[in-house]
Amino acid sequence: MKILVLNSGSSSVKYELCNIENETCLAEGQIEAIGTEGTILEHSQDGKKTKHPLVAKDHTEALNEILKILTSPETGIIKTKNEIAAVGHRIVHGGEYFTEPVIVDETVKKKLVECYDIAPLHNPHNVKGLEAIETLLPGIPQVVVFDTAFHQTIPEYAYLYALPYRVYQQFGIRKYGFHGISNQYVAERLAKIVNIPIKKLKIINCHLGNGASVTAIKYGKSVETSMGFTPLEGLIMGSRCGDIDPSIPLHLMSREALKTNDVQSLLNKQSGLLGISGISSDMRIIIKKAEDGNERAKLAIEMFCYRIKKYISSYIGVLNGCDYIVFSAAIGERSPLIRKKILSDMEQLGIVIDDKKNSNCIRCEMEITDEKSPQKTGVPSAKKIKVIVIPTNEAIVIARETKKLLDN
Repeated sequence: MKILVLNSGSSSVKYELCNIENETCLAEGQIEAIGTEGTILEHSQDGKKTKHPLVAKDHTEALNEILKILTSPETGIIKTKNEIAAVGHRIVHGGEYFTEPVIVDETVKKKLVECYDIAPLHNPHNVKGLEAIETLLPGIPQVVVFDTAFHQTIPEYAYLYALPYRVYQQFGIRKYGFHGISNQYVAERLAKIVNIPIKKLKIINCHLGNGASVTAIKYGKSVETSMGFTPLEGLIMGSRCGDIDPSIPLHLMSREALKTNDVQSLLNKQSGLLGISGISSDMRIIIKKAEDGNERAKLAIEMFCYRIKKYISSYIGVLNGCDYIVFSAAIGERSPLIRKKILSDMEQLGIVIDDKKNSNCIRCEMEITDEKSPQKTGVPSAKKIKVIVIPTNEAIVIARETKKLLDN
């Protein structure tokens, strides 16, 4: 069974064609800059990457180009689009209504639209992909998998904000959490790797990419996460500020006569690593500039790592101990420097990594704990917390959930 997995953004579509029977990726890629003159399709298949300039004024035209390259008579991985059994979509926000993946019908589409108010930057674009498939592959089953669903197990005392309770009742303002699909994959994969039932593991997953979050997973269930009502809360990210004093936006609005959209842009697009460094939102570029002596790049790295250290430390308390700290997503998987800085000076908590293992781990699945770490903590009773890198795979989770629903 071949399942097409889609992640539709405001001007982009990421895709992966999966053979779910053996859980392999047949082809993957993305289209960027939809609706502009610079639209590019990047396609990977059989270990080869190709780039294709094209014209796509909207998501329907973009997805049509994806179907064309997948079924190309010369280079296509499938003969016809009829070989695609179903389409699974990543949807950022399911609100409180969606607590698990669902097959798309008219009721589901209506509920997705109702979530626009609480996820205006993501859900409308996610739904564009769903609507495009209805046009291009009429009648094909579609499944939506939600980033927020995994966090529906967070207890009420942890997901509510200390605002008047009516604000939650009227507007649904609460912590929802994101990166849930990634967290689900990491927790399930870790249990397989270490051969311990997931219901016996306490995990802290550091999903560190351009968007970044830390999640406490107790016995397979999310009990706390750093992102909140929106993906803006929590860690410092590529261009998002993360946690700040709530009075700061109000102060800036009065001092600089900023409007709501100006503040949204400031907090989401001009802050984070980009705002601190003044260079880039890309950690790779910032690390290179820091190595060249740029002081603001060094500061951005220190602030980024310090914030994550604080969350990890607090989540050890939330979990009453921890078995594994996991690093996933682009920065977490690829940057030994960042991992080392985050976990430095945490020996008293039973955390010590092996520098050689850490340095050699770039996008690989590897435990990087120092085997002698209990002796190095200086605290005889300190429980050793193991550290492991697991490249995330959200697409396979979406494909699995899609197949599960179709089978049922």
